[in-house]
Amino acid sequence: MDILIKNARLTDEAPLTDIAINEGKIVTIATGITDEAKKVIDVDGCIVIPGLVESHIHLDKALIASRKPNKSGTLKEAIEVTAELKPTFTKEDIYERASKVLNMIIPNGVTAIRTHAEFDPAQGFTGFDVIMQLKEEYKHLVDIQVVAFPQEGIFKAPGTETMMYQAMEMGADVVGGIPYNDAPANDHIDLIFDIAKRFDKDIDLHQDFSDEADHMSIIYLCQKTIDEGYEGRVSVGHLTALHALPDAELNPIIALMAKAKINVMALPATDLHLGARNDEYNVRRAVTPIRKLRDGGVNVCIATNNIRNAFTPYGNGDIFQTAMIAIPVAHLGGADDLPTVLPMITENPAKALKLEGYGIAEGNKADLVILDTKVVNDAIIDIPTRLYVIKDGKITVETTKTVKVY
Repeated sequence: MDILIKNARLTDEAPLTDIAINEGKIVTIATGITDEAKKVIDVDGCIVIPGLVESHIHLDKALIASRKPNKSGTLKEAIEVTAELKPTFTKEDIYERASKVLNMIIPNGVTAIRTHAEFDPAQGFTGFDVIMQLKEEYKHLVDIQVVAFPQEGIFKAPGTETMMYQAMEMGADVVGGIPYNDAPANDHIDLIFDIAKRFDKDIDLHQDFSDEADHMSIIYLCQKTIDEGYEGRVSVGHLTALHALPDAELNPIIALMAKAKINVMALPATDLHLGARNDEYNVRRAVTPIRKLRDGGVNVCIATNNIRNAFTPYGNGDIFQTAMIAIPVAHLGGADDLPTVLPMITENPAKALKLEGYGIAEGNKADLVILDTKVVNDAIIDIPTRLYVIKDGKITVETTKTVKVY
C-alpha cells in the first residue's frame, strides 16, 4: 500500500476503522488491516472525511478590497466598483492573487473547486486565460472546474455572446450566466441553454440575487430545464429572492426546483454582507432559505463566493468557516439539522459538480481530509485543524499543531 490510515473515525456510531490507499484509490476499508505501507498514519480516532468541495468561488477578482472599497455595502456598488477595476487587471496581477487564494484554500482541505472566470469586451479573456492556466498548474493539488461567466451580462455588453462560444472552445467546463443582470432575463437563459446544448456542458447561473421576490426568473429556469431534459445539470448561486416569499408562494417553487433537480449554492458570507442594506429595522437575513430548500428535496450546497473584494470584504479560504456562518443564519444548529451541514460542503456539491469516484468507499478516489477532532457531528462547529489532506492518494498537506497552556 502507498498509505495506510489507522484507527479512523468515519461515523460517530461505527467502530474505528483502517483505510488502505494504493495508486490513487481507496482499496480497503476494514478493521485491523496489517498490509505493509510506505506511509502509516495512526489518527487515533480522529475524523476522516472526503475532500471538501468549494462549489462557487471567483478566483480572478479576489483580494482587491483595498484597491477601491464598496462603501455602501450594496450589490449595486459592488458590481460598479468591480467593473471599474477589471480593466486594470493584468495577467500577472490575476495570477498572483488567484494563486494566493488557491494556496489559502488547499491547506483547508478543499480537493475540488468550481470557479467562475469572467470575460467581456472591455477586459477580454485576461482573467479567463489565467484561470485556465492555474487549472493545469494546480491539478496535482485540486480539481478545478472553470465556469465561463459573463458578469456584465450578454445582451447588455455587445460582443459577449461571441466570447461565450469562444470560452467554451477554449476549454471551459461549465456555461455560466447571470439573468438578473441582463435583459430580458428569459432570453439570457435561452441563450445559455443553446450554448450548453451545443457543447454538452452543464449550466451554473447567478440567479435572482435580490432582497425582493420580484422579477424572478427561477420558475422559467426550472421549466426550461425540464423541457430541455437538463434535470440535474443546472446549478444556481445566491437565489436570495426566495427568502422574501411566504410559504404559500415559495413551496410550489421549491417543488418545481426539486423536479428539475436544480442544485443550489448558498453563499451566506456574501449575501449577509450585501443583503437588506435598505432595511431600517427588523433587518432581513437575505440568504436563500437553506432549510426549506433542503426539506423540499433540493440539493443544497454551501460555498464561499468571494474573498476580500467589493462583494465580500473578508474571508480566509476556509469553507468550514462559511459553513459555520450558515448554521446560525439558516437555523441549522439543532440536533436534527447539524448533521446535514457537513454534506453541504462535501457530498452535495460533489453531486452538483458530478465528481466521479467521490467519497469514502472502496474503489473511489483517495481524496481525503483528516480532521483534528473526534466527533463527526461536531466537525463543523469545532472548525478543526486539517491535519492531513490527501489528493489522488498522495499527501499534499500536512499540518502540525502545537499548543502550550501556561
